[in-house]
Amino acid sequence: METKTAAKKSPAKKTTPAKRSAKTPAKKNAAKSLEDLFEDALKDIYWAEKALLKALPAMMKNATSEKLKTAIDKHITETEGHVERLEECFKALGKKAQAKKCDAMQGLLDEGKSILEETEPGAVRDAGIIAAAQKVEHYEIATYGTLAAFAKVLKEEDCLKHLLSTLEEEKKCDELLTKVADTNLNSKAM
Repeated sequence: METKTAAKKSPAKKTTPAKRSAKTPAKKNAAKSLEDLFEDALKDIYWAEKALLKALPAMMKNATSEKLKTAIDKHITETEGHVERLEECFKALGKKAQAKKCDAMQGLLDEGKSILEETEPGAVRDAGIIAAAQKVEHYEIATYGTLAAFAKVLKEEDCLKHLLSTLEEEKKCDELLTKVADTNLNSKAM
């Protein structure tokens, strides 16, 4: 009679809190103050808005719903205004408007492009476009909300006014996209 030997379980390796969350060293030109962080975030969203301006026409061209095309067209115009407001913020800070690549927006735009490639034209693609656009809007809402909070603490009143105006437009765009999706568009995609 053959006996099976139970495999010995090795004790689970315990990781210490220090190993789980190792400190990340700061880059040479890392932000040292809220003012630095604010300026870096402005550069980031400035790049993001300009990149979005390049991507929105492709989304509009690939949409089939007239309501969706209209919503995207409206947002192109608004996004041009967002870029101008950011330039006004830089001016109020006495800085030249400068863009710094936004990895988050790049990822969202790449995802949007892949949705176009992975869906057939029609209601399914329209639903995908709305999903991708709303992810972008939610990122922008989070960013402008954070920037407005920074501007308030830094007492940058001109920037705060511009940032809050853009934040409201981003929220309204998100609401409009939800309405477009809810007007039977998602049901047609089934």
